[in-house]
Amino acid sequence: MIPPSPFMKAALAEARAAAARGETPVGAVISDPATGMILARAGNRTRELRDPTAHAEMLAIRMACNAVGSERLAGLDLHVTLEPCAMCAAAIAAARLARLYYGAADPKSGGVEHGARVFSHPQAHHRPEIYPGIAEKEAAALLRQFFAARR
Repeated sequence: MIPPSPFMKAALAEARAAAARGETPVGAVISDPATGMILARAGNRTRELRDPTAHAEMLAIRMACNAVGSERLAGLDLHVTLEPCAMCAAAIAAARLARLYYGAADPKSGGVEHGARVFSHPQAHHRPEIYPGIAEKEAAALLRQFFAARR
């Protein structure tokens, strides 16, 4: 098991906050490795915003683009508690994020190492470095607890 970085700990906090709002507990943080600063942080808000694109990754990408004043996030890192879906993986490629760190794998809806495997397609504009399994047990436990409480 790979221990969580301070950035993944912040993403886990966003996931817990999302769960407290009744959202699927996924959190994301975008950091600048050159400065060690967090530029954006978000948790899922699809229900709250009534927006199927309001995944944690999408919201964090939008915030980070606004913070840097560009649609490109070259050199920046995304830390997310769950393997991104195909939609989020496509946004990660479009934003040119340098590295993707994620916690729990998502065999059902993942788009990175499962399902669509967006970055492996020749049409992918960019492929970030990918580091799976960061704080995987904690991230997976948050999801299991959330869904068990709803059954």
